[in-house]
Amino acid sequence: MSLATQPYRASPSATRSLGVDARVADLVKRLTLPEKIGFLVNSAGSVSRLGIPKYEWWSEALHGVSYVGPGTKFSSLVPGATSFPQVVSTEARAMYNVGLAGLTYWSPNINIFRDPRWGRGQETPGEDPLLSSKYGSGYVRGLQQTDDGDKNKLKVAACCKHYTAYDVDNWKGVDRYHFNAVVTKQDMEDTFQPPFKSCVMDGNVASVMCSYNQVNGIPTCADPDLLAGVIRGEWKLNGYIVTDCDSIDVYYKNQHYTKTPEEAAAKAILAGLDLNCGSFLGKYTQGAVQAGLVNEAAIDRAISNNFATLMRLGFFDGDPSNKPYGKLGPKDVCTSENQELARETARQGIVLLKNNPGSLPLSPTAIKSLAVIGPNANVTKTMIGNYEGTPCKYTTILQGLSASVATSYVPACANVACGTAQVDDATKTAASADATILVVGADQSIEAESRDRIDLYLPGQQTLLVTEVAKASKGPVILVIMSGGGFDITFAKNNTKITSILWVGYPGEAGGAAVADVVFGHYNPCGRLPMTWYPQSYVDKVPMTNMNMRPDASNSYPGRTYRFYTGETVYSFGDGLSYSTFNHKLVRAPKLVSIPLEEGHVCHSSSCKSLDVVEERCENLAFDIHLGVKNAGSMSGSHTVMLFSSPPAVHKSPQKHLLDFEKVFLSAQREALVKFNVDVCKHLSVVDELGNRKVALGEHVLHVGSLKHSFSVRI
Repeated sequence: MSLATQPYRASPSATRSLGVDARVADLVKRLTLPEKIGFLVNSAGSVSRLGIPKYEWWSEALHGVSYVGPGTKFSSLVPGATSFPQVVSTEARAMYNVGLAGLTYWSPNINIFRDPRWGRGQETPGEDPLLSSKYGSGYVRGLQQTDDGDKNKLKVAACCKHYTAYDVDNWKGVDRYHFNAVVTKQDMEDTFQPPFKSCVMDGNVASVMCSYNQVNGIPTCADPDLLAGVIRGEWKLNGYIVTDCDSIDVYYKNQHYTKTPEEAAAKAILAGLDLNCGSFLGKYTQGAVQAGLVNEAAIDRAISNNFATLMRLGFFDGDPSNKPYGKLGPKDVCTSENQELARETARQGIVLLKNNPGSLPLSPTAIKSLAVIGPNANVTKTMIGNYEGTPCKYTTILQGLSASVATSYVPACANVACGTAQVDDATKTAASADATILVVGADQSIEAESRDRIDLYLPGQQTLLVTEVAKASKGPVILVIMSGGGFDITFAKNNTKITSILWVGYPGEAGGAAVADVVFGHYNPCGRLPMTWYPQSYVDKVPMTNMNMRPDASNSYPGRTYRFYTGETVYSFGDGLSYSTFNHKLVRAPKLVSIPLEEGHVCHSSSCKSLDVVEERCENLAFDIHLGVKNAGSMSGSHTVMLFSSPPAVHKSPQKHLLDFEKVFLSAQREALVKFNVDVCKHLSVVDELGNRKVALGEHVLHVGSLKHSFSVRI
């Protein structure tokens, strides 16, 4: 029976016509303390006397409805779901209606991809706070969408994780269960917190998940400043705060943060936590109450947030077939439209990093034979990454390519570890083909949750394989890298025999079709790298455990990400080529931006490097940037206009940072006007050493591609 067909039968005073708060209050007052405690854990208890069914909170949907977590399963009724995020909410509701899924999904992961070795970087939108903020709030709105736009309703509930400064899983003996992230106030405010703030304030997310690690000596799930203070207080979360699974158990047993389990339970609840993934609060909360460590009112607050979320989802409203999404069912999962969207998403995500003249796109008529070589050429599950579900179907890269041209396939390695490469077979095949496509990279055995990398080289003998095959090939050589993180592929970048390089990420169920679309010119690539690709020398001198973003000359620490790192890169954040050339022209931009100051302000009489961001000063303080963009090529295509700014060198500010971006589609030789509205306090501010936002005074430089424009911000 569907979870939703057994409604909580409230008294007449708490009918559906009342608001969520009134209904929640009515429900909570009817429960005993043991019953209340049963609603603090993910496998929430039932209360038959009130008609409350069991509910499992834990479902996942990183890029499609996932079988990770006990809340969701596949069956002959719904054997698979589309592997990509835009269709999750509809497919999740459809599966819920037939009893196969929950309504609360613990996705997306919006942690900053700070270090290239991190095994979970693959789950994130990359290294840039603004990009991660926009991705996070956009993902949440897509997942939670309601047809009438009512923010108090939810189609399904999203969860932004892992809060906060979480990005060490298991590196050289340091694991996430014991790691204390030492983070400056400055880095916290301008790097680690913005995506979560945007998720809550711009996306109206229903949940935030606290992480395993400590931040500056306090477990995040026991920190009242981070939970009650910031998420609930400053950002006004409308929803619930959940632990990562067994986080309370971790800070009690692994981090020895409290002396007793009851104290650990109390600290979590008093910090502002509402739900425990795991059983810890179910076991020890009653004892914590009896010991006087926490009172029942705090438990009421926690479960009220949980119940309110379920109310907004319509969980207590009876038979789902009568609801807005009640008609959804198996017919709405894996539709042809959804699967086409998976293919289009994969196409847009492919990044062309190198393309010598005469290489890509290949002509399917001129190329009569194709050598397809490498351990990731014919993989299926590798393509969908982690937190995966059963996809509707797979199209491997080999299948995608062989649909257009006769292919000869040599895996050359038993798996991505590539302990021994079968170089002879591979070189013979490449030598007789008109073009060669090498498909290498990683999978979950190389980079994954609980598995960080030690180096940035291609695994095993992959480099040897690529080099020898390129040497033997007679035609173009296209290197395709399937991975979540970047590699030091300087050898391939500099090898003239390797004519093109594509990074395809983990491209989902239709990845092979998408790669073929790009390779044969049916689609003009437009993807951009969401993270810096460093040389191996970088990780040789930078411990993964050093959380500092900014460089430190005193110990030769080079800093992190494109915002602060000044050393050599293999490829940079935002890199990505097209089959067309796109030219930019500045049409409108100011030379001077003046900030009005009240009389008597100290900066009138003494020189100031920056001004505090305060509401009354910032209101309506904005200007427009207009850019002409032209597709100077012979092929239609999309182009992402990325607007960067280099602020004045105050408060150890970033060397440059992303202000905004806009994707435009242009036919060959066509032009378009792209407009950006720059909010001075939001976009041009930097964070000072104490974590306060300031508008930097002096010369700022805007960048779009190779175009630069300087302007001055003054009082």
